[in-house]
Amino acid sequence: MKYLKVTVDVSQLPDYEVDVLVYQLGEIGFESFENLPNLLHAYIQQTELDPESLMQLLPNGYEIEEMPDKNWNEEWEKHFFQPIVIGNECVIHSTFHTDVPQATYDIIIDPKMSFGTGHHATTANMLSWILEDDMTGKRVLDMGCGTGVLGILAKKKGAASVLAIDIDSWCYENAQESAQLNQTDIEIQLGDASLLKGKNFDIVLANINRNILLNDMAAYVATLSAGGVLYMSGFYTEDIPAIDQCASDLGLTQVGVKEQNNWVAVKFVK
Repeated sequence: MKYLKVTVDVSQLPDYEVDVLVYQLGEIGFESFENLPNLLHAYIQQTELDPESLMQLLPNGYEIEEMPDKNWNEEWEKHFFQPIVIGNECVIHSTFHTDVPQATYDIIIDPKMSFGTGHHATTANMLSWILEDDMTGKRVLDMGCGTGVLGILAKKKGAASVLAIDIDSWCYENAQESAQLNQTDIEIQLGDASLLKGKNFDIVLANINRNILLNDMAAYVATLSAGGVLYMSGFYTEDIPAIDQCASDLGLTQVGVKEQNNWVAVKFVK
């Protein structure tokens, strides 16, 4: 597949605004990023580029070039994805890493094009919640699972069952591969919140984005048992009031927030 590289001058932007820009580029189809000193490189399949959306997002200009036809994701994996330790308890690394720190929970992720290596603040915040809370014997839903890393950690922490769902076929395949790499028994399905009808969980993990969370929160809550817990991330500190209001209307109570670089993960109890 042919890729385009868009280069943006971010020398005048604080780190959290660069994070926001990466998120917004991801919303319009960009799949991988290199955050270099003063520059951001963003990569997208040539057939997926919407020039109008890109111009609206980057009105101050950018450079764009066509990349040679090769596996750029493999290059990213080899050169930019490094092992990461979350909370001194969980290490996430790929199959090609050799110098891996020791931790209680060891998770292998070959991310391909799927979101969820722990490097982004949203994933790191969600992983921190899972490490902090008791998963023993719980029925867990990992909604918008990406690589499957959240569900895998929940299972390693003693969850009785994990259902991982993603609407993207690449994520579905990547999560299956991740489950096999980690010898973790989790169920993975391709689809959206419509798959949740009639299901019941003690814990729902949803690291997606603000609009989808607001749209699908009622479906998540409907699956939760009394006293069940909903963890949500993929949005910013300033989005908390809207998320809180929707959750409150559905009978949830907020009990905690984790924040990193203006990204948050919020915990609610039913």
